[in-house]
Amino acid sequence: MAWYINAFGVYQDYYVRVYLTGYSPDTIGWIGGMQIFLNFIVGVISGRLFDKGYFRSLFVASVLLHAVALFTLSLTQAGKYYQVFLANGVAFGAASGLLYVPSLSIVTHYFKTRRPIVLGLVSSGSALGAVLHPIMLNKLFNGPIGFHNGIRVSAGLNLFLLLAAFAMMRTRLPPKTFQRFPVKDWILKEPEYALALAVCVFSFFALFFPIFYIQYYALTHGVQRSVAFYILSILNASSFFGRLVPNALAPKLGLTNLIVFFTFSAGVITLTFPAVKDLVGIVLFAVFWGFCSGAVVSLGPAYVGVMAKDLNETGTRLGIFFSVASVVALFASPICGALLTEKYLWLNASLFSGISFIIAAALALLSRNILAKKRGTQII
Repeated sequence: MAWYINAFGVYQDYYVRVYLTGYSPDTIGWIGGMQIFLNFIVGVISGRLFDKGYFRSLFVASVLLHAVALFTLSLTQAGKYYQVFLANGVAFGAASGLLYVPSLSIVTHYFKTRRPIVLGLVSSGSALGAVLHPIMLNKLFNGPIGFHNGIRVSAGLNLFLLLAAFAMMRTRLPPKTFQRFPVKDWILKEPEYALALAVCVFSFFALFFPIFYIQYYALTHGVQRSVAFYILSILNASSFFGRLVPNALAPKLGLTNLIVFFTFSAGVITLTFPAVKDLVGIVLFAVFWGFCSGAVVSLGPAYVGVMAKDLNETGTRLGIFFSVASVVALFASPICGALLTEKYLWLNASLFSGISFIIAAALALLSRNILAKKRGTQII
């Protein structure tokens, strides 16, 4: 369901322009922030339950809550912020969180040597879905079907896809026994891991500004509506390749080297956002930023997994990583909305997002150098 969260930019645009016009961008941003927060924080809990053998139960609960969230959203009233927040932010975020980590973890039951490539492929699925959903949602919301019926159509399609996935997915390994890990030692005695968590903080502060606002930016900069509705899909299509190509190159070029490069590149590209004034510039921005940000998102979990001394540590290390990400993601979109203000000062949010990426790249470089010194190799 991460594909649907990546399509939230369509909702953000529609809420600002039509459905929640009485609320500021930062207030509306809390809806998307809550989605992402619950996607990751609930994912930490669902990950542990997956390890204990509750995959099927988690899947059923997620599908039911997904249906409740979207069909309830289709019954909300224009201008009623609390209704939209509870349905689209809280309920949908929790539904996504129940399935997010288990849907990634189940791949590890079947692949070992090619696990980074396969995880990249799975991660790219959310980007591929996020190419199609924005087009569909824009056509539904802004066409004769309208917002409420459009959500019902979208919910029906999502439920069909989820049930199809449910029929195909099975765990292979037996449930894991409970283990305690020296989490405190990881953070205090492994500077490379502590720095990786800091990279997570700054990366997630930066990630969601263009995704949530690029469609609205295009509409307010003279791009025709029929074209602007495809901008988010273009960004997500580029992100699809960004999640695949770097993972394929990682064994030869080094995963940590690539994450430093793409995080820095995403920061530099983000800083150019206010200078983009026409359709060509916006499309080019979407292509390059989408590719780099897709690489950052895809390489991040593998980057943390590289530090594990034992395969059994990976889940817990990732759990801590996603816990940090969830808290940051809750505040990232509202902060960008507050920096934009009701006058939409795009430079403010661009500076915040771009500089956050560059700081994350600097911290990733420090982490990579420490790890390279320990391992005695530059290809990590």
